[in-house]
Amino acid sequence: MSHLKRQEVPKNWPIPRKGTAYVVKPLSELSSSIPLLIILRNILNVAKNRREVKRSIHLTQILLNTKKVKDEKASLSLFDTLSIIPLKKNYRVELSEKGKFEIKEIKEGESNYKIAKITDKRTLRGKKTQLNLSDGRNFLSTIKCAVNDSGVINLKEGKIEKCLPLKENSRALVIAGKHAGETGVIRSIDKERKMVSLESKDASVNVLIKQLIIIE
Repeated sequence: MSHLKRQEVPKNWPIPRKGTAYVVKPLSELSSSIPLLIILRNILNVAKNRREVKRSIHLTQILLNTKKVKDEKASLSLFDTLSIIPLKKNYRVELSEKGKFEIKEIKEGESNYKIAKITDKRTLRGKKTQLNLSDGRNFLSTIKCAVNDSGVINLKEGKIEKCLPLKENSRALVIAGKHAGETGVIRSIDKERKMVSLESKDASVNVLIKQLIIIE
C-alpha cells in the first residue's frame, strides 16, 4: 500500500495530525525516513501538489544525495541531502531538539557530503575492509574506523572521506529514545553497558550507544 492513515504517521514527521485522511508512505522504513513528496509539498512548500512534484522529478530538477530521483515516494533519512536545481537551494535532513525531522538549508558544497553511522565492519578476501553504514551503503575503505564510529561520505566520489570516532569529547546526536534530538559532548563511555554519559546544554544524560550518532 502506497499510503498510510494520517493518524499512523510517525511522531518524528513535522506535519499536523489533522488533515487529509491519508498521506504518502515512504519507500523504505517508516520510522526512520520521510517521503520526498511530504518534504517538498508540506514542509518546504515549494510544490502545491503531487503532480508538480512528479513533473519536477521528470525534468530532473530534484537531486537526492547528488543523484537523480525517480519517485515522489523516495525516502529521505537523517543527514540525507536534497537539491532543488531551479531554486538553487540545497537542504539536509536533520533532527530538531524535539526529535522531529527538520529540513535545514545548507550551502551547495555541503550537499556533497553526509554522515552515517558504521554498523558493521568486515575483513574480506585480500585483507580488504568493508564498512557497512546505517543508511544501507557499504564501502571498501582503508580509513581506520570502528563499529559505532561515523563515516563522512563524499557523495560525489562515492567514498568515506573521514572517520568520526566514538570517544570521549566527541560530539554526538541522540537519534532515538526519550532524548532524541539532543546533542552533546561524550564525557565517559561504559563499554560493558554499551552506554555513554552525554553532557548536553541542559544536563548530563545516559544514552545507549545504539541510540546516538557521532557528528563531530
